[in-house]
Amino acid sequence: MAGVADIVFVDGWIFSAPQDAPVRADVAVADSRIMAVGAAEDIAALVGENTDVVPLTGRLLLPGFQDAHIHPVAGGIELLQCDLTGAKDAEDCLRLIADYARAHPHAEWIMGAGWSMEFFAGGTPTRDLLDAVIPGRPVALMNRDHHGMWVNSRALGLAGVTAETPDPIDGRIERTQGGEPSGTLHEGAMDLVGRFAPSATGDLADRGLLRAQEYLHSFGVTSWQDALLGSGLGMEDSTMTYLDAVARGELTMRTVAAIWWERGRGLEQLPEIIDRRARIRDADPSGHFRASAVKIMVDGVPENFTAAMSQPYRDAHGDVTENLGLSFIDPEDLKVCVTALDAAGFQVHFHALGDRAVSESLDAIEAAREANGDLGNRHHLAHLQVVGMRDIPRFAELGTIANMQMLWAAHARQLDELNVPFLAPELVERYYPFGDLARARAQLCAGSDWPVSSPDPIAAIHVGVNRISEGSVERPLGEQQQLSLAAAVTAYTWGSAVVNRQEHETGKIAVGYLADLAVLDRNFFDLPAEDIHLTSVLRTYSAGSLVYRRGDESPDVFTGHQ
Repeated sequence: MAGVADIVFVDGWIFSAPQDAPVRADVAVADSRIMAVGAAEDIAALVGENTDVVPLTGRLLLPGFQDAHIHPVAGGIELLQCDLTGAKDAEDCLRLIADYARAHPHAEWIMGAGWSMEFFAGGTPTRDLLDAVIPGRPVALMNRDHHGMWVNSRALGLAGVTAETPDPIDGRIERTQGGEPSGTLHEGAMDLVGRFAPSATGDLADRGLLRAQEYLHSFGVTSWQDALLGSGLGMEDSTMTYLDAVARGELTMRTVAAIWWERGRGLEQLPEIIDRRARIRDADPSGHFRASAVKIMVDGVPENFTAAMSQPYRDAHGDVTENLGLSFIDPEDLKVCVTALDAAGFQVHFHALGDRAVSESLDAIEAAREANGDLGNRHHLAHLQVVGMRDIPRFAELGTIANMQMLWAAHARQLDELNVPFLAPELVERYYPFGDLARARAQLCAGSDWPVSSPDPIAAIHVGVNRISEGSVERPLGEQQQLSLAAAVTAYTWGSAVVNRQEHETGKIAVGYLADLAVLDRNFFDLPAEDIHLTSVLRTYSAGSLVYRRGDESPDVFTGHQ
């Protein structure tokens, strides 16, 4: 351990896979990497005149969190636009929209996102509500899960969307009894209006990426997998946004990007995807920004009856319908596409919410393995709202990673009012079966899907452990699916590093690893499970550089126990 450290963390706890609990140890960092982990007297020998000594005084040091499913540029842009995530009800949404329009009188369009479906009857707000507050300018606002868009009459008129406009194959126009578009567009129908809206590119996208990076660092996040690189779901292609940030030396977030698979096309797009991967690799040979994954959206979401289920949806009266949801790609075509992507060395990042979508995704991975052998591409399925019992062991058998959005695994108005009543009761019993997957030895990773939901890993970990949201008085959503705190933290650090092929560089506190680190304000392993959410991040380091310091941190914040 010869040498002098740039930073040492002393008198604290550290947690790192494969531990089951934190241990007392000091940590030394030099030249962006961890140079030593050990006893206080050993680390003290590495302290020099210019060493930054950080006394943790009983706090917890973690590897930086890694978000394995996120839309950062879109999220950052939305923070700069009409942000409705803080709205409490429909009236509050309309107030925020009107306030934003008044504050931006020269904006050609009013753009934004974040409204909650449960604020509106059937989860589908009408254009009349928007017309009443903004009649003259087009308005296009994505909902919180980004599978629906609320538009006004002006936007529909500019896009030429009328009663005669057919539903696209991958979406639906919400209509009045007379057949006129009522103001909500689902899934692929969002593009009918979205293609006429101003592009979220250039300076706005650049500012959005940097704002997202700053925001995620405040939650201790140091790496992410961008779950949609390309043009889809109302999002613009952010390839050049990332590359420009790399060229300016401003991208501090280690980034893997999943290139969007256009579901209206087939294998003819594969050469373009291969070329995009190569161009990005040539532009950033350091690999700080890599496009080594491909995103395939297999189905939709239950709230608009597009998640692919094995059993039919119910109607508002509880009667069984004929609707099983949508498979956006024919299952046999999916096998062909995944096999080709696997052979080309891509990791496939699946959106799979319904149990039929999960089965179809695993079938495609199985077909790829039969054709190509095990190429170790670490395919993963995100969301996993419902998983059939027969598919639980297949994750480990096929080397497929379960990408959890733990924050969703709790009762909430949208789940209980727009979801549960419309699914077969036996499917509801299978919601977010993370405990079953862990017991079946599936590799787990974690992500937020921000801006769909909060990017705070600690809030997500709280739900993963408790199956209850912070402050909720609801019953747990399936107590048998609870994770241990160690398992939840490992998924959000080491597990996501495995997905991102960074497990030899990040995701652990170990000698030689990059000093991507998060300092928490307390050791949440010592807290009652129901108090995990009280924890927050004090500092975040990327490769040993301080990229976030909590605003209220004073010179003596690292004195005394918390």
